[in-house]
Amino acid sequence: MVTRDVGNGPVLGTPDELPDGPRRRGRLVVHVVIGVLVAIIAGGWGYVMWSMTAGGSEAPAQVIMFDVVGPTRAEITFQVYKPDDRVAVCRIRALDVNHGEVGSKEVRIPAGEGSKQLKESLDTSAQATSVHVQYCNLV
Repeated sequence: MVTRDVGNGPVLGTPDELPDGPRRRGRLVVHVVIGVLVAIIAGGWGYVMWSMTAGGSEAPAQVIMFDVVGPTRAEITFQVYKPDDRVAVCRIRALDVNHGEVGSKEVRIPAGEGSKQLKESLDTSAQATSVHVQYCNLV
């Protein structure tokens, strides 16, 4: 047993005085496995995000204005940007005050027409408070 004067050294001792601790060889393996799993998950998530936008299958659309004509009708004016040689299909939606869908319509924009401004009206099952373009996809 080591005796010492309390005022001359560390209270818990020095590393040379401590018994050998457990070996930590397996720690590197655990860190490598965790790193590989994180890389696989991040790569998978990146692929999913990339595949949703890859291929240029989306045609950007911008709402110019909308008007709620009455309790059963709404109108929307929007611009679609697409290549001249592609067909686009857009879905417009009318929503009520609780964000529930009260009307929808698919609009087909034929090939041969590039960027185009459209005015569409749609029937609603209740009073709409907003109308928007849900998507425009190239076909």
